[in-house]
Amino acid sequence: MIAKKALDSIPSQQLEEVIISATRTERQLSSLPLPVSLIAKKQIINTGTIRLNEILNEQTGIITTSDESGFEGIQMQGISSDYIMILIDGVPLIGRSAGNLDLSRLSVGNIKQIEVVKGPSSSLFGSEALGGIINIITESPNEDFQGNISHRIASFNTQDSNLTMKQRINKLRYNFFVNRLFSEGYDLRPDTPGQTVNPFENYTFQGKVWYEFSDNLSIFASGRYYFQDQDLSLFFDDTTFEGTSDLNEMNAQIRLDHLPSSALKIQYELYYTNYKASELLTDPINITILSQSSFDQHLFRPEVRGTYSFKPKNDVTLGMGWNNERLNRTFFDQEVQFNAQYAFAQYDFHPLNNLNIIIGARFDNHSEYQSQFSPKVSFKYDLTTNLSIKTSTGYGYKAPDFRQLYFDFTNSAVGYTVLGYNVTVAKLQELVNLDQIADIVVDPNDLTDPLKPENSIGFNFGFTYKDKKFLLETNYFRNEIENLIDTRVIARKTNGQNVFSYTNFNTVFTTGLEINTQYKLTKHINIQGGYQLLYARDKDVLDRLEKGEFFARNPETLETLRLQKSDYFGLLNRSRHTINFKLFCDIPDLNANMSLRINYRSKYGLLNNTEGGNDILDIYDPFVQGYAVTNVTLTKTFYDRYTLQTGVNNLFDYTDIQNIPNLAGRQVYGKINIQF
Repeated sequence: MIAKKALDSIPSQQLEEVIISATRTERQLSSLPLPVSLIAKKQIINTGTIRLNEILNEQTGIITTSDESGFEGIQMQGISSDYIMILIDGVPLIGRSAGNLDLSRLSVGNIKQIEVVKGPSSSLFGSEALGGIINIITESPNEDFQGNISHRIASFNTQDSNLTMKQRINKLRYNFFVNRLFSEGYDLRPDTPGQTVNPFENYTFQGKVWYEFSDNLSIFASGRYYFQDQDLSLFFDDTTFEGTSDLNEMNAQIRLDHLPSSALKIQYELYYTNYKASELLTDPINITILSQSSFDQHLFRPEVRGTYSFKPKNDVTLGMGWNNERLNRTFFDQEVQFNAQYAFAQYDFHPLNNLNIIIGARFDNHSEYQSQFSPKVSFKYDLTTNLSIKTSTGYGYKAPDFRQLYFDFTNSAVGYTVLGYNVTVAKLQELVNLDQIADIVVDPNDLTDPLKPENSIGFNFGFTYKDKKFLLETNYFRNEIENLIDTRVIARKTNGQNVFSYTNFNTVFTTGLEINTQYKLTKHINIQGGYQLLYARDKDVLDRLEKGEFFARNPETLETLRLQKSDYFGLLNRSRHTINFKLFCDIPDLNANMSLRINYRSKYGLLNNTEGGNDILDIYDPFVQGYAVTNVTLTKTFYDRYTLQTGVNNLFDYTDIQNIPNLAGRQVYGKINIQF
């Protein structure tokens, strides 16, 4: 619903919202010494987005990327989605495919705000927060009964429906949300069998309850269930295979909030989540199975944390917890398990009225790799009432995941094998005993030391200027990731294919500049813009380029050239420039508003052309050309209860069938929302 009283609140309301992800305590967004941004509910509504990946893709320094399964994760400051932790109401989601956690499974229909913290956040959140966190805060009631129901229909017969009910009754509060998303999919290649995206249907159910026993003691409980069914089809070897893909996700959280005194707040929390996925592809005529897979992951986490305020603006936060994570999936011999105990501490203080310093650290003791100590320090200094500088430096890490440790996969069509590090020695010996190995290219003794966690040092420095009409934020960042985990060839098979495993490699870095700006042109017109300059490179490649070890073939002259540093573009799937522009316009006389958003991404490489004798992305390799997507939304409210919305995503119908299959072309939609 779009309330008339909120029509002119976009700039001021967003700047002073409370954010909790950055410090695990409530802080005003504008006061934080970290690179943090907030996407408020009003902006989500006014843009007409329905899934989390859509709204994130319009933010500075964030782009969505797809893995081989089509799942869309995010890249932030050039750091891939493997290293970005996704939270919902402060607890982590699981179920990653090839590192990506599919953001399209998260509806925005009941989201109050989205908090984005950039840079290493392992000092509070541990593994997977090496590059930052995204915390989805869902609605909480503070008033009498409210409810709304909405339905949205779009191109490709895509239908999205929401039902929300929330209420406060004395000491009891509750919120209930249901979402259904259905689509017939789309086909960008009508001349070939099958569809680019197959038909699917999914549902989300979420309930939250609060009860206040007294002013000092309250309990919170929430549950969320998501499931999706999707048709599958694959044309392979002159045969069309058909099947289904099923996803199920469940989250349950219970938390006790205790205030022993006005200065001390303690939270006791239990969290459990389970993610299941299964796929089956068969030949419907010959009743033969092409592929069948399953994935079943569990996470159980008890945690206790407390914050003590021993004087105004001086807080100490302490916490400890335990993670138990289990995964049973196809290509694993058996169910595998991780156990980790952790403790964290943070001191948030103001030694001067205009200086805020935050010092924090976390210790993780893991069952499968070395213990990790993750410190971080940040500060913000107000030069004037309008101008401030802030900087943060932190250590982040990411533990080897289940796939990198326990995978046992052989491609039946091609014949190559991929082995997890912890099972490599035993599985390699099995292949030797079966006379399937022609040559072992890595000394087995090199596979006995534990695989090391990836770690990073992240640095952010910037300044913020704001007044009643204008906001300007700049942030220089640099992230250096060491012990990068990647595949390498460890043996050659008698069929001519390779055996791959995982190992720690060299150091990569991402560095660049982010600029965000807002300008309130008039009382009802707000302009926003963002820009990111990014360099993402491999230090080992730069050293070898300096030694003249790389060559490439010029595709025009066919001449073989020695590559220079300036010829090296960087890591795959990273654009040098990304730009976004947003225009929000309120029309109070009509009780309406409109938004225009343009998102530009410059060229990037997806594959290396190795014909020139190198395996790096250089200027002679093929690139995905830069492109812009324009989205427009118009919203009109009648009688303060009925809202109609219409819009167009990808207004100019840009598509790249070969490289961007998730970009579906122009999508027109209409939506009705009724408040009751």
